[in-house]
Amino acid sequence: MPRADPHLNTPQANPNPNPNPNASPNANANANLNSSPTAIVVMGVAGSGKTTIGRLIAERMGVPFADADDFHTEQARLAMAAGRALTDADRDPWLHRLADWLAEHPDGVLACSALKRSYRDALRAGAPEAFMLHLAGSSDVATGRVGTRQGHYMPVSLVASQYETLEPLGWDEAGMVIDFTEDPAAIVERILGARG
Repeated sequence: MPRADPHLNTPQANPNPNPNPNASPNANANANLNSSPTAIVVMGVAGSGKTTIGRLIAERMGVPFADADDFHTEQARLAMAAGRALTDADRDPWLHRLADWLAEHPDGVLACSALKRSYRDALRAGAPEAFMLHLAGSSDVATGRVGTRQGHYMPVSLVASQYETLEPLGWDEAGMVIDFTEDPAAIVERILGARG
């Protein structure tokens, strides 16, 4: 898919007062990344590389890292392993735990699907200035990656439902969209470069 222009685009500068919420926007690329501390949420569907990229960014920046998968209850893991997508009610306490982690680690990096705007809003309750790095790309690639993973509870059958649930970043959400087939090191360099 096309890569987002990584240049700054603040909400105030957006020329469209009624932007299409379903469009795939630049989404305020780089906004807030020059402020410190700023939490980074690496978001996207299963197989997009959230954990890999998130860990690399955190290591390079010398900040805490957390994987949202580790915050799921055993019940939730078993449900997903059985092929049942979690409901919003299932996710609500999980999102609250993640928001608490962000509040305790204002400069941290969190790998989290954050598929819906409402989920991202819940995370921003703990880190209002959080920067959303959306790793986006083909469902075929994501499905192939999930199919080759070992020891993870997420089945291939749920990847399609994640794409159905996914809501692109809104024009007023600080963040950046990057093709998840880019080299991980190149993605990290783009984020570090955006911090200046």
